[in-house]
Amino acid sequence: MNSRIFEAIGLGWLDPAILLLIMLIAIIALAAVALSLSRKQDALKRRYERFMQGRDAMSLEEQMQSLAGDVSRLKKESKAYANDIDLLFAKHEDAVQNVGLVKYDAFAEMGGRMSFALALLDERGSGVILNSVHSSTGCYSYAKRVTGGRCEINLSPEETEALNNALSQQD
Repeated sequence: MNSRIFEAIGLGWLDPAILLLIMLIAIIALAAVALSLSRKQDALKRRYERFMQGRDAMSLEEQMQSLAGDVSRLKKESKAYANDIDLLFAKHEDAVQNVGLVKYDAFAEMGGRMSFALALLDERGSGVILNSVHSSTGCYSYAKRVTGGRCEINLSPEETEALNNALSQQD
């Protein structure tokens, strides 16, 4: 049995029963693929529904909105903390941050290194050098201003050492 349609398209040698059999096999294969995809879709849908429920029946959308709010709040707090830190740094630039202490014997007859030179400097190397000289007749204290790591008044060797010790602590 020859088909005129098959003859017209150049498949006159093909038996229509074979074509029908091929189409039946293709339909069964497509049905099997469709069934498999349907099962996979159902499994994916169940997983999606479980995912969307979240803990305590909270939806994913509510969780995301909550997290977005948290992120926004944390950004604002972070900016506030950064401003607070900058303010603290600015306030403490003048605070004593570097200290140099040298104890010494001011006089040969005095022992125990009771005299001292103490340098107290801020972040910029400015501050004061205190020198306390202990003798058998009393204790005398002197203060010398330091600006930018330098003193306008001549320093004793002990005061110079105390100043250098304090300056060496700067960053």
